[in-house]
Amino acid sequence: MSEKLLEVNDLTTSFKIKGEYYPAVDHVSFSIKPNEVLALVGESGSGKSATAFSLMGLHTKARITGEVQFRDKELTALGTGRMNKIRGGDMAMIFQDPMTALNPLMKIKQQITETLKLHGKKSKDERESYAVELLDRVGIPRPERVAEAFPHELSGGMRQRVVIAIAIANRPKLLIADEPTTALDVTIQAQILDLIRELQDDLGSGVLLITHDLGVVAEMADRVAVMYAGQIVEIAPVRELFKNPKHPYTRSLLNSLPSEDMLGSRLHVIEGVVPPLDKMDRTGCRFAPRIPWVPASAHEDNPELREISDDHFVRCTCYRDFHLNNEGDAPASADAAMETGTGGRA
Repeated sequence: MSEKLLEVNDLTTSFKIKGEYYPAVDHVSFSIKPNEVLALVGESGSGKSATAFSLMGLHTKARITGEVQFRDKELTALGTGRMNKIRGGDMAMIFQDPMTALNPLMKIKQQITETLKLHGKKSKDERESYAVELLDRVGIPRPERVAEAFPHELSGGMRQRVVIAIAIANRPKLLIADEPTTALDVTIQAQILDLIRELQDDLGSGVLLITHDLGVVAEMADRVAVMYAGQIVEIAPVRELFKNPKHPYTRSLLNSLPSEDMLGSRLHVIEGVVPPLDKMDRTGCRFAPRIPWVPASAHEDNPELREISDDHFVRCTCYRDFHLNNEGDAPASADAAMETGTGGRA
């Protein structure tokens, strides 16, 4: 599994605010191999969903530069017609909110058969029976009945399964899952994640899993890219990242997780918030304002991702001088996160 299914180089996605463009995704690079799960993690506002929408060509008013190579095609250079043939076919997305992803005026079976028709998969006579087969495959009971239902008649978990059924209808080579378990109860979350893993293994697809839930990352990912303020600040295999996190932001995230070892103790809180696009200082280390106890001399003027060990990349040298500004410096919650599932598939 040496070939790359997706290779993103220097991707920058900028949005106009008061007449000026500001990058929400800022010179981002990563790759995904077939049958690999890359998790993209970070707080809200870090640029995760903007990255996903950029890959799918779903931004209508953004300025996008850089390269997105997918199966030897440069996606940023494709016109709308050619991109429509890839989107929903070889590349598909599970959206964060199934109620906005689904058409409230169309029956479930129509929404599945529509994507099959668009990509020329299955004959007219086969589409409806295949739609029911897909609903059954994603674990929906009484699929024939659900196929005739409208989205508002289904629970949140059922709607999310329908979104997954639509996403996998054309057997995509790349599946982008944007917060696929948001607002679902714990039991349904586990079922959805198991389903994505089973489908990924079955199809041999690469998966970009976008989430802020580090427990989900430990359960699902092969590698992890940590994103902050539009930049990737650390990339590593999942076990390496949880056992040996380097960047101050990564370590802060891990120490914000509750664990049994921390009963009776205060949770670590990351100071400050991700700055707005038009208020962000884009010189030096972008995380520096949230760790003011680290001396300015520890930060680079122009931090870049550097490989510090095999397949482990970190942005900025400030990690060498970083310590948590509370009791304890070790990421005590890392083991707890790894124990929430299988500890990744690496």
